[in-house]
Amino acid sequence: MLIGELSRRTGVSARLLRYYEEQGLLEAGRGANGYRDYAEDSVVTVRQIRALLDAGLTSEVIRAVLPCVYGELPEFDWCVDVRAILDRELAAAEERIEDLRRSHGTLAGFLAQP
Repeated sequence: MLIGELSRRTGVSARLLRYYEEQGLLEAGRGANGYRDYAEDSVVTVRQIRALLDAGLTSEVIRAVLPCVYGELPEFDWCVDVRAILDRELAAAEERIEDLRRSHGTLAGFLAQP
């Protein structure tokens, strides 16, 4: 399918689809005319990418875990290192949350001053 159709079916802009391709997250063949030609399973792949991005993962992390992902939710085959990668990402997210809590407390303290 052409990039416009993939964009319509996934709700993701053509610009982002090209970016995903540049990042090694999405593959496209090329037709004789040079246009990108995406396989039918690209719809699911884009939905997986979006779900993983929504979880706060970077393109680099997604590239590492995407081969072990299936289904639109997505679900994981626990390939080598995938659990360790996600454990590290969870720990980093927890650290960011704690940093935000500290910032929140500090800002609330400033606002509580007369």
